[in-house]
Amino acid sequence: MDVVTPTDAPPRAPTPHRTEGWRRALRWFGLACLMTSAFLGGYVAWLTWGTGVETARAQEDLRTGIERTWDPAARPPGPGDEPAPVVPGDAYAILQIPSVGIDFVVVQGTSVEDLKLGPGHYAETADPWDGTGRVGLAGHRTTYQAPFNDLGEVRVGDTITLITEFGRYDYEVTRTFVIPSDGSGYVLDQTQRPTLVLTTCHPKYSSSQRLIVEATLVGEPASEA
Repeated sequence: MDVVTPTDAPPRAPTPHRTEGWRRALRWFGLACLMTSAFLGGYVAWLTWGTGVETARAQEDLRTGIERTWDPAARPPGPGDEPAPVVPGDAYAILQIPSVGIDFVVVQGTSVEDLKLGPGHYAETADPWDGTGRVGLAGHRTTYQAPFNDLGEVRVGDTITLITEFGRYDYEVTRTFVIPSDGSGYVLDQTQRPTLVLTTCHPKYSSSQRLIVEATLVGEPASEA
């Protein structure tokens, strides 16, 4: 008769309470994964679409305010004139880039709260009606209605228009390029000629770099009357 030695003995079956414990742990782990996925998915959806609802409402209000308060026949300030400063968050201009379908109201300022309303004007840069200097604008690329989502599709020679309280200003794109975020502030340095620069994050969903579009004023300011 064969003798079963200890090394030949079959493994002991797990006790019922230990098996149930592992199953319960796995169920909770799976539930936690599902809840985390749902939360992340909802957060991404809110960033992509939810924030856009807020901006769309703000843009509608800004356009209504422009129609009500801007004088279409207004002319650029003359020498020695000091136009009233634009309050941060108020309408500054209408930005249009027909080649990529951009048409947004620009607000004064580039703070976090300002850029929730639309593209913003760097207050320390020139105004289009100054006749000289560089106008700087910034905008979100993936959130808050993503006004600069398609800025990477802009090409040299494209037209960028700024419609302001003091007339219409057309710029021609002269250069587009990407630079690291660190040290990118030099693109706002003032120029003798009237120029424009647009800045946004690059690549999409990242802020490690900046996409830059530069343009030069062409022609004379035109009245919107």
